[in-house]
This record gives sequence, C-alpha cells and structure tokens, in this order.
Amino acid sequence: MPSLQKTSAPQDRSQTVIPTHRDKVAAAGSELIGGPYGRRAVAGTGQLTPVRVIALVAIGMYALGMVQKLPCYNWAWFRGTTSQYTHACYSDIPHLFAGRGFADGLVPYFDRLGGDIPFLEYPVLTGLFMEVAAWLTPGGDMTQREQSYWLVNAGLLMVCAAVLAVCVARTHRLRPWDGLLVALAPSVALTATINWDILAVALTAAAVLMWSRSRPLAFGILLGLATAAKFYPILLLCPLLLLCWRAGKWRAYGTAVLGAAGAWLVVNLPVMLLAPEGWKQFYLFSRDRNVDFGSIWLLISQRTGDVITPGRANLYALLLMAAAVAGLAFLAFTAPRRPRFVQLAFLIVAAFVLTNKVYSPQYVLWLVPLAALARPRWRDFLVWQACEVMYFVGVWMYLAFTTSGNKQGLPVDGYQFAIVLHLLGTLYLCAMVVRDILAPEKDPVRQDGADDPSGGVLDGAEDVVVAGRAAHPARHAAPAVEEGRRVRWGTTDDPAYPWGAPD
Repeated sequence: MPSLQKTSAPQDRSQTVIPTHRDKVAAAGSELIGGPYGRRAVAGTGQLTPVRVIALVAIGMYALGMVQKLPCYNWAWFRGTTSQYTHACYSDIPHLFAGRGFADGLVPYFDRLGGDIPFLEYPVLTGLFMEVAAWLTPGGDMTQREQSYWLVNAGLLMVCAAVLAVCVARTHRLRPWDGLLVALAPSVALTATINWDILAVALTAAAVLMWSRSRPLAFGILLGLATAAKFYPILLLCPLLLLCWRAGKWRAYGTAVLGAAGAWLVVNLPVMLLAPEGWKQFYLFSRDRNVDFGSIWLLISQRTGDVITPGRANLYALLLMAAAVAGLAFLAFTAPRRPRFVQLAFLIVAAFVLTNKVYSPQYVLWLVPLAALARPRWRDFLVWQACEVMYFVGVWMYLAFTTSGNKQGLPVDGYQFAIVLHLLGTLYLCAMVVRDILAPEKDPVRQDGADDPSGGVLDGAEDVVVAGRAAHPARHAAPAVEEGRRVRWGTTDDPAYPWGAPD
C-alpha cells in the first residue's frame, strides 16, 4: 500500500530551518544575544557554522558543569559524606578509583575485589574507559590521585559531550540548530561527570547519525559499541524492527543487527572467555540490585511501607516493558504516517527508565539527544529539563537529610514529590511525542514537508505492512496542498502566527 508520506510535496532541501523563525520560545530567548535570526544574515559562511557553534556551546556548558563540581573537587569528596550532597556535586568517579581497585593497579574483571561486589560491575567498554583513565592518572597521595582521576575522566568525557552535540546537530540535515537543545541542556552540564554514561550516549548519537545517512552497517557497529558500554542502546533495535517491518526494509535491518552483534562480540568475547566470572558481574548486579533512587518502585515502597524485592521489581518492570513494546507496535503500524525513527527510539528508552528499578540522575543523558530530535520544541524541552533539574537538586538534598546528624536537607515527603515531578516531566514529553505521531501535522519536523530525516532508508519509503486507520485513512488524511515553497500541514499565513500554527 502506498505510504501516506508520499502524498506530501517534496521538501525544499536548500532551506535550513531557523528556530527563531518557527519557535516562540527560541525567538524570545534569542533576545539575549541580539534577537531572532535576521533576513540579511547568511548561514553557513565563515568559521562559525551552526555545527561549530553548537560544539563550542556544548564544551562551554560542560565546563560550567565542571565548575559546579569544584566544592567537591577541593574538599567535599574527601571530608565526610554530607557535604558532597549539600553542594549537589557528588560523582561516582573519584570514589570508584579506590573502591574498584584502579588505585591499586587491579585489572578489571580479572582481579577480585574486596567487599560485597567481587568484580567491576560495569560493561566491558566502560571498564576499559575507566582503566585507560587510570593509566593516565599521575601519582601522589590518594586525594591527589582521586582528583587527577576525576580530571582525566572529565577531559575524556568532554570529548564525548562534544561528539554528542555534533552528531545531534548533523542528524537532521536541515535542522542543525536542534543540536543547541543538547548543548544548552542544564541536565547534561550537571550530570555528565557523575558517571560514565555519556560515553554510551555519544556512541548512540553517532549510530543514529549513521542510520540517518543510510549506513546501516556503521549504525550497527556503533550501536554494538554503545551497548558494550551501557545496556540501554540495544533497545533502539526494537523500534527499528517495527519501522523496517512496516516499510519492508529487511536487508538494512539485518545488516544493522549483524553489525551490532559483531561489534558487541569483538569487545566482550575476550573478557567473556578469559574472565567469565568478572564479565558476568554487570548482569548479576543488574538482576540483583535493590529498588533504588528515582524509581517508581522506590516511591511505591516508601508510600506503602512494602519492601519490593529485586525479583518482584524485575518482574513488574518486564511486564510493563512488554506492555510498552505492544503500545509501540500499535503506534508503528496504525499511525497515519509511519512514525519517525527517533520518535519511537525516544519512547522506548523513556519507557525503560520509567519502569526500571533505578532512575539515577545521570540517566537523563540517555534521553536528551533523542528528545531533541523527537520533539524539537524549546517549550516542551525546557519544561522537561526544569523537572529534571529540580529532581537533581532533590535527590542530593534527600541524601543530605538521611546522612546528616542534624537532618539538614529534604525530608522523605519532599523527595517523593521530586520523584513524582521528574517522572511526570518525562511522561509529559512522551505524551507530546505520541501526539505528534498520531497527528503528524503537529510534528515540528514534518511541518516543513519532511518525512523522516533521521530515518535513512526509511525516509520517503512506501509502506508494506499497515493496520487500523493507516490501512483505511480518513478523508482528512488526503494529500497536503502545496502553497508556494512550503507544504502546509494545517498552518496559516496569518501574520498573527509568525511561527506557524499553534500546537
């Protein structure tokens, strides 16, 4: 059956989308730097192209995040526990330098650790990253070495942050400025050096970029490497399966899966064969981990007084994820136009963090690039970011309350409100993405006549398998009318709407 996206007129591929012309919040915010982009400006000339500007902004914001950690770097990591929470500058990195044997020269996965966790509980590629940073850490007393280890990791992770912003900026060819959402995201600056998650996030963003360029093998290799650094990237193969099924792009999907499996095996197989007990630790730790901070299960447990065991939490999360995948499949096959790849990718990762046993502050990094591509509207992005920043402060204040003798910080009820807030913020953004899927004329990306600029081989492809109203489109789903240079999806030329029709 012909795809509905084929009914729209071709997109003008020479016209870069300027956010200050389409987004009221972006236009208002631009007043800080001189106002909206003018009609006499010339894009892409000189040294400051959009991608370079975004990379510089990302590095600048990352540096501000490092400055925010200064109280901990100078003393709070090393003098008691409460101060690193009251200053909201906690990081796993310096603590794990000694706690996971890097300070003693132990080899991850091969050498046994003391304590409850016998081996390093991180995936292999992250473990390699941690080990390389330890090699680059100079000597000195333990405090100096821990400071240096954090600095080395922060420098390496800064490269990941810049790569992340550049990949997002280049994914949608005509929307490079959407990368500014990632570069300016306060949650990235605040959480990028808490842990090593941004390594996997940058690799995932690079994989999405490769898919948008119709390079499924490169996509698969990068996604396999990302999965070797963190588990969540493998989830992107699920929405990709649904979309390739609808479009009949089985060869591209098979190439991507083989590339991902091959890259993952190249990284994991040596450790799997030579140190099987150490290699299994990440998976055992994930299975046996108790309900932890930020999760819906912790909220339920605290409110009811009922302890939710790891086994029960795993079962509940699995059942909810199965329901989420079923809902995703329904959207994929019945939406009036085939959903964009990043829309479904954002939804499945969001479902994973919402149902997981733990929703750590740095997990927001997993969602930021996908959110910027799935729903590039500054209002919605900033609402979600505000919720995440408030949770970031709330979790540290709660830990300060539980670790301080004088109970300074945020009590349990306040922390529970912070959990609800950041869960609702994520659900709000999910709801906006689902609305865009069900009503494509409201999708900011498709309002310019595009189909799926991050879809690669899916972009503009005809549908092969559809169901529901997609198989029997309503009368209002008739071909869009070409007016001038731009496809109109229910927008208006009324001067009262300089940014297009309200959504």
